[in-house]
Amino acid sequence: MGLLHHGKLVVGYDLGEEYSQISFHTGDGEVQTLSFVAGEERYNIPTVLCKRTGLNQWYYGREALRCAEEGQGILVENILQLAVAGEPVLIDGTTFDPLSLLSLFMKRSLGMLSQTVPAEKLYAMMITCEKPDGRMIEILRHVVEGMHLKTDKIYFQSHEESFYHYVIKQPEELWRSQSLLLEYRGTRVIAYCMGCNRRTTPVVAYIESWEYNMPPYEPMPEEESLRREKMERLDREFEGIASQVCTRTAVSSVYLIGEHYSEEWMRESLRSLCMGRRVFQGSNLYSKGACFAMLERLDPSEVGKAHIFLGEDKLKSNIGMNILSQGQESYYALLDAGVNWFEAEQSFEFYVRGGNELKLQILSLIGKESRTECILLEDLLPGMSRMRAHLFLTGEKTLVVEIEDLGFGSFRAATHRIWRREIAL
Repeated sequence: MGLLHHGKLVVGYDLGEEYSQISFHTGDGEVQTLSFVAGEERYNIPTVLCKRTGLNQWYYGREALRCAEEGQGILVENILQLAVAGEPVLIDGTTFDPLSLLSLFMKRSLGMLSQTVPAEKLYAMMITCEKPDGRMIEILRHVVEGMHLKTDKIYFQSHEESFYHYVIKQPEELWRSQSLLLEYRGTRVIAYCMGCNRRTTPVVAYIESWEYNMPPYEPMPEEESLRREKMERLDREFEGIASQVCTRTAVSSVYLIGEHYSEEWMRESLRSLCMGRRVFQGSNLYSKGACFAMLERLDPSEVGKAHIFLGEDKLKSNIGMNILSQGQESYYALLDAGVNWFEAEQSFEFYVRGGNELKLQILSLIGKESRTECILLEDLLPGMSRMRAHLFLTGEKTLVVEIEDLGFGSFRAATHRIWRREIAL
């Protein structure tokens, strides 16, 4: 990590519906997670804001909850859902843009870092959330803009990918067969199972995911018999989920994420999970995984170079074209498999002489089948012409190619006509 010395701050920010977390690295030592109680593992920052009644004064996280409990302000919950909905939010008689609220929450919570390390030294940040679909990416880009951070090295990834980056930083015997993450949140358990296809170079890592219903975890009843009954039910339900996932695949390590796990009720389920497996419990895996991913981007490790993660958000094909260069035909790579679809973009210029088509080579990394996509430039004026192509994705399976006619100097005026083609990957 030579590149990251001199106190450069690299952050992994886990943006959750209920709680958010911040992990960071300053160029020396381990990745740490921000705790709001010094010396304790209290990582969860409630994803809420509170506006003081009648004043333009805002609190976030635990301060916000306290302000609302004391009846001094209006609590704003579900900030992420409000941002997705995009409707103005009425608070204390004034309407607010939900994206500004999310921006305020993230900026304030990042400010917590200044107690540990100067936040203005922020060099790069990876933001992770459960599912960064097209709408979520649009929101995050807007929110980041509103935060006016002093760096442009800000990227986004899914919880799945954060899990992958966390796992490959662990000793290899823990993920030689498959690694399982079980996250208990609200009324569901989300299961991510990571495996590797070691017959490919680089090794392709993939994650399968499932979702199960689980009784909500509420405070335990006071009465002993009811308490025992509730704990036994949770244990029974969770054991059923764990055994269902573990019979599907050979699992060598299990990561339990969430605040509701407790040895108090997990007697049988924990015993069966631990049979022949290493089991870890914690809550800051996603933010740490995001920080590891950012460090990996800045300074790739040997393990990172030897593996490629093909998750849901990834481009799963190599895209290029055969070009004529100095009389020789050669392959020119345009987009590489393994990048997030929302980051995959390429612009280039080329010349057309007498023809009216562009041929793209698409090689799928999953099925290994190769195909040629021919883009016809209908009604292109004859003769030599300079063209500009712009490639980008609108989803992990939809490639868009736009080609603009730039003409050819004084020989042929530019028409600036644009041909647009969508290609299913």
